Amino acid sequence: MKARIFRPSKNAMQSGWAKTHRWVLKFEQLSSRTVEPLMGYTSTGDTRQQLNLSFDSKEDAVAYAKRNNIEYQVIVPKERKRRIVAYSDNFATNRLEGNWTH
Repeated sequence: MKARIFRPSKNAMQSGWAKTHRWVLKFEQLSSRTVEPLMGYTSTGDTRQQLNLSFDSKEDAVAYAKRNNIEYQVIVPKERKRRIVAYSDNFATNRLEGNWTH
């Protein structure tokens, strides 16, 4: 059984950073999904893929995986680059993108 340990990214529908500071251990899918012939729903016999465990730190998640003999892969999040720009920079006369006037 393989698991991924990662820190979730910010949802596009959120304006804040809630629930992005905790680390999540999520199990990978073992068996393929099947289509139920009567209703057409997709189902699987693997219930571990529905399980998400959250931890305060990456070390806690790794320690849990080692303690329970779970193969794991740690995915380190990319730090976002902040580009601080003022609104008045849109109207500067010394802009780099082409030579234009307003």
